[in-house]
Amino acid sequence: MTIHPTHTALITGASRGLGLALARQLAAQGWHLIIDARGAEALEAARIALARQTRVIAISGDVTDATHRSVLVQAAQELGGLDALVNNASILGPSPQPGLLDYPLEVLEQVYRTNVIAPLALIQALRNKLKPGAYIINITSDAGVEAYEGWGGYGSSKAALEQLSNILAAENPSFRVYWVDPGDMRTQMHQEAFPGEDISDRPLPEESVPGLLELLTGTRPSGRYSARALSKELKTT
Repeated sequence: MTIHPTHTALITGASRGLGLALARQLAAQGWHLIIDARGAEALEAARIALARQTRVIAISGDVTDATHRSVLVQAAQELGGLDALVNNASILGPSPQPGLLDYPLEVLEQVYRTNVIAPLALIQALRNKLKPGAYIINITSDAGVEAYEGWGGYGSSKAALEQLSNILAAENPSFRVYWVDPGDMRTQMHQEAFPGEDISDRPLPEESVPGLLELLTGTRPSGRYSARALSKELKTT
């Protein structure tokens, strides 16, 4: 599907992994992009590559920082508002991950600030820059619904993000709000979750992107989706 070039998306955590894979596909379809990440060097490399296909604004910073979020809002205004916001940035916490009885609470607060509070804060800041019918995608995890040992910090933060998304959708029917489990992926974060283990059997993030594109270009109702399941569904239709 070819997208009108004035469509614009803001993707957080877009210097690598799923965020960058999605940004590449949206750029190929003509979307204008605002991308952010904490690592300025990797983000600039992503911007250079994406700018060969579309207009890109890259802003390095931490989504937990209010000043950084205000700069993202200014960029959204510069591009005429947003058709989509993808809250992809998150942090794992300690590696290897400790059990909850040994979990450092100051780190848990940081995980919640990044994985739960920051996405909501960004949505709040952008509320007047989201176009009617805009798409909001919050990237979650099966760790938010399954009781995996050692995943209490990250998993509970994603569980909170899921319920936050669920209520956000109920309160804002004018938006399409999706909370999406991308599935296990061969990413740096996943490697950090399993230090020293071989994760080469995990799919690349690109395998989850078709499912995200289906949500961003379709009319599916707000709700929880599996990106991998949507991608498989598309292959069979």
